[in-house]
Amino acid sequence: MDPRTDHRHLRRAFSRAATTYDEAAALPREVRQRLMESLDYLETRSPEVVLDVGAGTGHASALIKKRWPKAQVIALDVAMPMLHEARRQAGWWKPFQRLCADAAALPLADNSVDVIFSNLCLQYVDDLPAVFAGFRRVLKPGGLLLCSTFGPETLIELAEAFHADDASPHVSRFAPIAQFGDALMMAGFRDPVLDRDLFTLTYDDLPALMRELRALGATNARMDRRRTLTGRARFTAAAAAYEAMRRADGKLPSSWDVIYAHAWAPEAGAPIREQGQDIAAVPVSAIPIRRRPV
Repeated sequence: MDPRTDHRHLRRAFSRAATTYDEAAALPREVRQRLMESLDYLETRSPEVVLDVGAGTGHASALIKKRWPKAQVIALDVAMPMLHEARRQAGWWKPFQRLCADAAALPLADNSVDVIFSNLCLQYVDDLPAVFAGFRRVLKPGGLLLCSTFGPETLIELAEAFHADDASPHVSRFAPIAQFGDALMMAGFRDPVLDRDLFTLTYDDLPALMRELRALGATNARMDRRRTLTGRARFTAAAAAYEAMRRADGKLPSSWDVIYAHAWAPEAGAPIREQGQDIAAVPVSAIPIRRRPV
């Protein structure tokens, strides 16, 4: 099986979701707010250039511009319709630039960015070390990376429900926190700090969950996904399997495993590895998981 991401499919999904994303984005808003709080690490200095990777409809870019009015803020997203929606956030009083590009191929100069902010974008990256190496390339020495992504327990109930009658994967693959931390170390980032939240959202039924996923653009983008329609029989079987998970309050649960990380770009000339050893250590086993309803 090939768990890699079909990036053309993903771009189309997010392009279609541009006008519906904000209404369905309760969880991304909550995660964005928690990630924004980490910008307090820079309270003693004001960045000149901030890059928002996977900016979507531009809400984080607008908040960053409000926080640092003199900074050049760049909202980068792979889906042009998302950036069209972002124009609503980039008013004349808080303008920011919009750039359509892939997180895996940043069209920016070396050592040109002070802060990279990325909220719930990196879960669709196949080669995390390579993407983090690109982030390190454009960050100035001592620059800050703040990011969040989904972990492997995300949509675990949905995956299990469909797997009861269908061997094809119905949920994208999400990297575990240890792999995420290792990728930061391989790219040479300093002093990484990682954390996790496990959110539980609830729905009346399986169709309600599926509608929200489509509205967010969060469709299954695996290369080995089923390329034909799921079919009424398979969907009915999945719905029945999901019913067995219904909670005492009458709702169906949906887990969302969120990983947060912040790390610093090394000083100029620092190698990716120092004397064959990792130049950072992430105590993955000690990372707590906060379980939060939404």
